[in-house]
Amino acid sequence: MATLGDIGVSAAINILSAFIFFVVFAILRLQPFNDRVYFPKWYLKRLRTDPTASGAVSKFVNLDYRSYLRFLNWMPDALRMPEPELIDHAGLDSAVYLRIYLIGVKIFVPIAFLVWAILVPVNFTNSTLELASKIANVTSSDIDKFSISNVPLGSQRFWGHVLVAYAITFWACYVLLKEYEKVAFMRLQFLASEKRLPNQFTVLVRNVPPDPDESVSELVEHFFLVNHPNHYLTHQVVYNANKLAKLVKKKKKMQNWLVYYNNKYSRDPSKRPFMKTGFLGLWGNRVDAIDHHKSEIAKLSKEIAAEGEKVTNDPKSIMPAAFVSFKTRWGAAVCAQTQQSRDPTIWLTDWAPEPRDVYWENLAIPYVSLTVRKLIIGVAFFFLTFFFMIPIAFVQSLASLEGIEKAAPFLKPVVEKKFIKSVIQGFLPGIVLKLFLIFLPTILMIMSKFEGFISLSSLERRSASRYYLFNFVNVFLGSIITGSAFEQLDSFIHQSASEIPKTIGVAIPMKATFFITYIMVDGWAGIAGEILMLKPLIIYHLKNFFLVKTEKDREEAMDPGSLGFNTGEPRIQFYFLLGFVYATVTPAILPFIIIFFGLAYVVFRHQIINVYNQEYESAAAFWPDVHGRILTALVISQVLLLGLLSTKEASHSTPFLIALPVLTIWFHMFCKGRYEPAFVKYPLQEAMMKDTLERAREPSINLKGYLQSSYIHPVFKDCKDDEDEEENGENWENVSVIVPTKRQSRRNTPVPSRVSGASTPSLPDAIQEHPKP
Repeated sequence: MATLGDIGVSAAINILSAFIFFVVFAILRLQPFNDRVYFPKWYLKRLRTDPTASGAVSKFVNLDYRSYLRFLNWMPDALRMPEPELIDHAGLDSAVYLRIYLIGVKIFVPIAFLVWAILVPVNFTNSTLELASKIANVTSSDIDKFSISNVPLGSQRFWGHVLVAYAITFWACYVLLKEYEKVAFMRLQFLASEKRLPNQFTVLVRNVPPDPDESVSELVEHFFLVNHPNHYLTHQVVYNANKLAKLVKKKKKMQNWLVYYNNKYSRDPSKRPFMKTGFLGLWGNRVDAIDHHKSEIAKLSKEIAAEGEKVTNDPKSIMPAAFVSFKTRWGAAVCAQTQQSRDPTIWLTDWAPEPRDVYWENLAIPYVSLTVRKLIIGVAFFFLTFFFMIPIAFVQSLASLEGIEKAAPFLKPVVEKKFIKSVIQGFLPGIVLKLFLIFLPTILMIMSKFEGFISLSSLERRSASRYYLFNFVNVFLGSIITGSAFEQLDSFIHQSASEIPKTIGVAIPMKATFFITYIMVDGWAGIAGEILMLKPLIIYHLKNFFLVKTEKDREEAMDPGSLGFNTGEPRIQFYFLLGFVYATVTPAILPFIIIFFGLAYVVFRHQIINVYNQEYESAAAFWPDVHGRILTALVISQVLLLGLLSTKEASHSTPFLIALPVLTIWFHMFCKGRYEPAFVKYPLQEAMMKDTLERAREPSINLKGYLQSSYIHPVFKDCKDDEDEEENGENWENVSVIVPTKRQSRRNTPVPSRVSGASTPSLPDAIQEHPKP
């Protein structure tokens, strides 16, 4: 059990670590040779030039001592850019993501003042824990005197906790309502003002039914010319080009090695570079490295050409899916948001992700297998969550000095020293838990990819939801339950069964000390370490030294990264959960959480402005998930407080808490019905307005030329000709067409004839009725 002294030591270590990170960052970012590492976004936008181009010493090392005295100037600079300019600079996703941190500040700062003014005096002016430690030998620390555990059983003071719980609920719901309304407005405004993009006109069609008479491409064209005759424009079928993509990736890797060996040879022409062809170059035949890579690249080029020919000509490589583009946003909105066939399992349509958001590898997964994949991943995630309890239990044993002494008795003389003891109980548990969670986001992302999501944004959102659930079960519940069992084992053995729930009720708020240490490690030092960007810094200089030959190579060596919604958002949500749960239980935790929200807001605002380059733009489509998880944390806190007070014999006040979860769930349903449609549907009114304005401004735009190559698989784009097909002088936006078909039957409803207005006959009859002049 960490004491106030242990928490003080942990705070000193983490504050010192954060300060060191900031100082090192300030020094590194001021050096011109690191300019591309700490300001890559401005280089990608072509708004910054390389200061090392002149070659002078001052262009490599900053010799201006005055700049080092202002090493924290980046903080006010990060706050200076107004939000509209930030949206224009970084996108709506980034701006709205930052608002999550602001919500934390808006919610918890007033709550902290409230609970410190009301609940801290109510809790502290009791002596329950002192008596319990003498009579029942219950473990506690000084900080627990600020918690609800210090209030005696059956006390009327619990009315204060109930009233504060109502105040927290109403304030949190008010803030969330205003934010949902604001973000929904920002999304619609962003979509209305957004420049023309391919995904505004394009729909992804999946589960195209097989047809013996027509290919997938012909069938898609026929179906949409028949059912969307006035709006269909063009389409692009989906190819299974995964093997081709792997070959291209392998070739690029070989080319990088060839550049490396050429550079190495140019620096020392007297010594030809050699390598071994075995695993990692440790064994195998010793060959000339440059000649070997040239021959391998030549082989891969032939394989790529053969595979490309196979993919484009083999019908088995064409998936039953296609990107279908329309002449107007209105036509795309109607298609994306309606059922296309009487059979709801075929011709499934949804908005296409923007081209850079598409995860092409998963488009090759048959739609019928997605359900099975989801079931497999659901079972795998359950076992991952369950078995991770084992390392969580180990971490919690480290939180107890007695656990370490029991596992390693020979360390007792060392760990009993005051400073070492404070470090072990105040710092070590948090850092060990964080280390255990390092590989979790990668595992969850692999699971999401296997599940079959077809866009990077949906992959990140699914990974984030699983990460949040994992944190709740393992980090939160696992830490409370496991920690309570370790620390209160002696009390459980010597108590009757009816007393055990009371002991658990006392033990739950006692875990606040562990979470305080975790917040300082992860939310203070961890956030400060984020800005240092040590990994991108090292990788950039290694690439710059070994691989860079041209300005394009130097640009590719930059690794700006992105926000990482799948890891960042669950972390934020975990702090919301801790804040809501412990606001009425142990208010002492709130200042630590507020510092996290404030520091993280400044750090990530700086990173978004200067570093991160988002891989996609979803126009804040993730906000309903964010809103729902914050409300979930609020409901969890209400239920836990209800359970905790039930062990405190507060029979008069506890029943009044039952209404809180009901009111919160009703509020969630209201917000879901009122604001969520703006995030999942595109209003036809907005689509028509945007189309009308565009036609007025650009009446002669060649939209087909703009859209027909937007959703070609990236591996084909280098080989594809840029020639656009002409429409033989006809205006494709206004002319109706006769739909040719290879079918011998007339199972589908054809397009009306331009001549008679009747149904168009099958292809042979059409040829007879409309002979060539």
